[in-house]
Amino acid sequence: MPSQPLLETNLEALSLVRRGKVRDVYAVDDAIVLVATDRISAFDYVLGSGIPDKGRVLNQLSAFWFERTRHIVPNHLISTDASTYPGAARQYASVLEGRSMLGRKTTPLPVECVARGYLSGSGWKDYRATGEVCGIALPTGLRESDRLPEPIFTPATKADSGHDENISEEAAAAVVGADLLARLKRLTLELYAHGVAHAESKGIILADTKFEFGLTATGELLLIDEMMTPDSSRYWPKDQYAPGGPQPSFDKQYVRDYLESIKWNKQPPVPTLPPDVVEGTRSKYLDAYRRLTGRELEVSSFAKATEDKGRA
Repeated sequence: MPSQPLLETNLEALSLVRRGKVRDVYAVDDAIVLVATDRISAFDYVLGSGIPDKGRVLNQLSAFWFERTRHIVPNHLISTDASTYPGAARQYASVLEGRSMLGRKTTPLPVECVARGYLSGSGWKDYRATGEVCGIALPTGLRESDRLPEPIFTPATKADSGHDENISEEAAAAVVGADLLARLKRLTLELYAHGVAHAESKGIILADTKFEFGLTATGELLLIDEMMTPDSSRYWPKDQYAPGGPQPSFDKQYVRDYLESIKWNKQPPVPTLPPDVVEGTRSKYLDAYRRLTGRELEVSSFAKATEDKGRA
């Protein structure tokens, strides 16, 4: 029996920095606490239902990847153990345990760093219209979900609400500078190659993913936010891969299919999700986590107590 979804946090002793589609970010001392809630968005709107354990999956999978890739680039992760957070945050350990990380403060770069190994999503849309993705010419005759001849780097503008917008490398260089962009491109493709190799060993295709980077006060470049989660990536089961159309995926597929089936006009009011869609989506996130990490999801002692009480 899953715990109730956590849709919002209100940690009054901490300073709220921002509330995103999924994460609530707080400042504490000279660090930040990122809390992954169970909110889920689709078609640019946060829905009225949450997905139990989704935030834990995002947080713990990000931590898994951050630890695996420190040899490629340093990242913002300090700890995921809420009992070690600064004093003002430790009082909220029952909420934070399993779904938060203490991170170093940075100034986020205003560019999303996207790596694509397969032709899908907005890349497929751009290719159909122009034969290119972010100004990169691709071979003619490619089908939706085809593997690309080699992975490509396709930056995008960052949007707090609404869709990120694909841009060319030249446009991205105008924002962050050519030298820094060259470094971001190299790191993005190296991180993606690492993720692809590991995912493939687990029977999963990592079709594409996006990374965020930030600069510390001293100018150090860090990988930040989340990393290769089902929210920031397209994961497909390798044994079901069949190019020529959309692929089954480890993400919001149940949610999108349901919203299309009820012909929601993608405007407020946002719908709530029926229990079978919630559970189907939850199972996809959990399956991705288990297969990629080889672990069971860590559930906080507070959540376990709540679940035990519900069974009594």
